[in-house]
Amino acid sequence: MVEQYARWVIRLRWLIVFLTLGVVGLLASGGQYLSFSNDYRVFFSEENPQLTAFENLQDTYTKNDNILFMIMPKGGEVFTPDVLEAVVELTEDSWQIPYSIRVDSISNYQHTYASGDDLIVADLVEEPRTLTTEQLQSIKNIALNEPLLVNRIISQTAHATGVNVVVELPGNDTNEAFEVAAFAREIKANIETEFPQVDVYMTGIVLMNNAFPEASQEDMQTLVPLSYLVVIVGAFLFLRSIAGTIGTVLVIVFSTLMAMGSAGWLGIQLTPPAMSAPTMILTLAVADSIHFLVTMLHEMRKGSSKNDAIVESLRINFQPIFLTSITTAVGFLSMNFSDAPPFRDLGNITAMGVMYAFFLSVLLLPAVMAILPVKVKPSKTLSSRLMEQFAEFVIRRRQKLFWGMAGIILLSIAFIPKNELNDIFVNYFDESIEFRTHTDLVAENLTGLYFIDYSLESGESGGISNPDFLKKVDQFADWYRQQPETKHVNVITDTFKRLNKNMHGDDPAYYKLPEERDLAAQYLLLYEMSLPYGLDLNNQVNVDKSATRISITLGTLSTKNILELELRAEAWLKENAPEMLTTGASPSVMFAHIGERNIRSMLTGTVVALILISMILMVALRSVKMGLISLVPNLIPAAIAFGVWGLFVGEVGLALSVVVTMTLGIVVDDTVHFISKYLRAQRENNLNSQDAVRYAFANVGVALWVTSLLLIAGFLVLTLSAFELNSGMGLLTAITIGVALAVDFLFLPTLLMKLEGKKA
Repeated sequence: MVEQYARWVIRLRWLIVFLTLGVVGLLASGGQYLSFSNDYRVFFSEENPQLTAFENLQDTYTKNDNILFMIMPKGGEVFTPDVLEAVVELTEDSWQIPYSIRVDSISNYQHTYASGDDLIVADLVEEPRTLTTEQLQSIKNIALNEPLLVNRIISQTAHATGVNVVVELPGNDTNEAFEVAAFAREIKANIETEFPQVDVYMTGIVLMNNAFPEASQEDMQTLVPLSYLVVIVGAFLFLRSIAGTIGTVLVIVFSTLMAMGSAGWLGIQLTPPAMSAPTMILTLAVADSIHFLVTMLHEMRKGSSKNDAIVESLRINFQPIFLTSITTAVGFLSMNFSDAPPFRDLGNITAMGVMYAFFLSVLLLPAVMAILPVKVKPSKTLSSRLMEQFAEFVIRRRQKLFWGMAGIILLSIAFIPKNELNDIFVNYFDESIEFRTHTDLVAENLTGLYFIDYSLESGESGGISNPDFLKKVDQFADWYRQQPETKHVNVITDTFKRLNKNMHGDDPAYYKLPEERDLAAQYLLLYEMSLPYGLDLNNQVNVDKSATRISITLGTLSTKNILELELRAEAWLKENAPEMLTTGASPSVMFAHIGERNIRSMLTGTVVALILISMILMVALRSVKMGLISLVPNLIPAAIAFGVWGLFVGEVGLALSVVVTMTLGIVVDDTVHFISKYLRAQRENNLNSQDAVRYAFANVGVALWVTSLLLIAGFLVLTLSAFELNSGMGLLTAITIGVALAVDFLFLPTLLMKLEGKKA
């Protein structure tokens, strides 16, 4: 049946080429509908509880998506007329940033003081170039002694200050973050030009969102061309055939275009993980072509005509290529169990690309090879001779290799527990991305990007003026200030204390919470009525004044540290204020939980993929026994790779949580090709296990190591990605594929010979 199909392809080769071009054009045209999501929220599914908690909190209070400018005077002192003038101008300019709803800096900080019986509320800095030395020193003393400012807007040593811009993106256009970032960069450039005595750095949630497409754009400009270069050079070196290389390139280009176009037709939004799909598809697609071409060229070197060689190659490889494609697709489709939607999209796009590559490899590639001139020398290649010698080595040393490999496998597995779940989400971007370097500088000199917000409920309308409630809120804030991870605590009780002091003639002895509810409510009302537009208390108090937000700014922490801190805070609330018990919410908390949630969900995906792949192999190989044996070389590579990772790295994050499932579908390819040739030798040629192993090495050994080498090279290209999720995933996948080749060459044959003995 396959022979008839092969001769049909050769006969209709020109028609197949033209029809294929039409289908490729139709599917690829869907690329016009592709768009890029630059919102970090895409990493969280709608049912994610941490995302739900964060959005509820943002619906209650002012949103805190932001851009933070950090001004660092080259002279090392913020409180000089020129530097303060830069702060004033940057503050005023920041109100012009699209979608900005609030701007906070030391210049517009609403300083309060008493004047007789009156409460005066005014900007802390006005007309800085007219200030005297004494006035500058007074402003500095006020700023450095105000808990609402220190480590948030001003550094403890006054060598850096910030202008924080809160932005509320409407979410109607994917270019909103880009528009805001571009405007902010223009302001930064203007300030640095006008005030050469200062350097300006930028960070914030909006810029993090904007860094996603920037990282992807950098990857597209470097990784995809490099991947094509690796594949083209690799294919030519191994095949020594210009026609074969051209055919391979057509398969990988068309399968990539069809997959990305299909993603557009299906409305899939691109994200940094999904943007690695083209690199993965071209890497995976080349394997099908190599298997077909190696056998075809092998047959021609034995003296067969080109058309007979094409027929024989399809006869031998059609089923294995189909099996490896379908099992690889199952592996990637199981990424739909991921808790992070971008990895679902990556799995779906790559699975489509793998299946397109299968159709192109058994339809377009034979047709193209039938058209193009192909010349080979009728002799054995050096690689074939080396593979025969290697097969003899494995058969001769099978006992030592089996026990030696078993020992290495057990030793590697023993190191798996050394891996611990950990991530630093700012480090998702490498230092070639401006957001990462500026964020590191801001964290080192001023404040952090990480924060945790709590909405503390009083249980009654107007309850935030209740002295007992305020006391517990203040105790919670004090507890957080004592934690080593904390940089700043923004809490309403500091405002109440300051107002109480002001209303007692600025007597420092009254810097404490009001003892009467009515008094606290009056202070708050008086203060709110004095605040200018845009600087109200909606970021700290809800509408009916029944709850308040406490916001804790943290240094750059790992997910493990954040989870531990969150647990300690929850324990404090349970013990000291159980009526206010709530969970913290923020992007930091969301990213801290996503790794653990994803590993749990991907375990289910791995089990489902393993069952499906095993059932497919049992049916296709017509052997339950071989289906079960195939589990061993399919599972061992990931186990060894994670053992090696545990020994040398020891940290597993969001990206690596999908590697087991993803590589399961890839490493099964080598097993399928080897076992299918082994069974063909037994069933068609009635060979015993040793001769069947010899036959398998001779017929598929070269193709396996060539395709594995190209796969490793392709995934190693991903390690150059500016996005750590892609680079880490690429490195561990490359290690897993390398281990899989070693297992299939050194352990699988010895296992087959041990289990089957001399059986024919």
